[in-house]
Amino acid sequence: MLPFDTALAFFSVSILLALSPGPDNIFVLTQSAMYGRTSGFAVTLGLCTGVVVHTLAVALGVAAIFQTSALAFNILKVLGAAYLVYLAWGAFNAKPASLGSKEAAQLSLPSLYRRGVIMNITNPKVSIFFLSFLPQFVSVNNGPLLPQFLSLGALFIVSALIIFGTIALLAGTLGEALSRSPRIQTIINRLSAVVFVGLAIKLAISER
Repeated sequence: MLPFDTALAFFSVSILLALSPGPDNIFVLTQSAMYGRTSGFAVTLGLCTGVVVHTLAVALGVAAIFQTSALAFNILKVLGAAYLVYLAWGAFNAKPASLGSKEAAQLSLPSLYRRGVIMNITNPKVSIFFLSFLPQFVSVNNGPLLPQFLSLGALFIVSALIIFGTIALLAGTLGEALSRSPRIQTIINRLSAVVFVGLAIKLAISER
């Protein structure tokens, strides 16, 4: 079992990490601005599901593969970058529509949830980050390691839900207000496309 001081230290660091500008919170911001805060919450839940996958990968040692195998790392990052380019293309060609309209409803919450999951699990840097980050807070003196890893993953998810949920609320509210103007909505969509391309390039050129 994790000692309280260890859990508190890990949670504090996790909050700071969630606040730092990065692919995940930028992704939540753009999706919330484009499709509304409820959609942002769906993306957030998808990203947190990805955290579960990364936590289990670290606990079971799978993440070490991406740290030692250049081929596995490159395959996963290319898939992630390609998916971001796909999202960029969709955002760039999206037509202005009210967030409550039939057109906007075509992106279902399950679809947005899947976007969050795919966005998170196809980033090998996240696996390597968890592999180097989580073990610093576990100890054989505190009992079996697997429950400790799972507890840390749960704390990280709570921190992400708090920060990303707040981002979704603020960006979604602003996006809904701006969506009343088709011209502004087109600008938001085009800016989102640029952001996605930027994230894709950053992921594609990343190194282990």
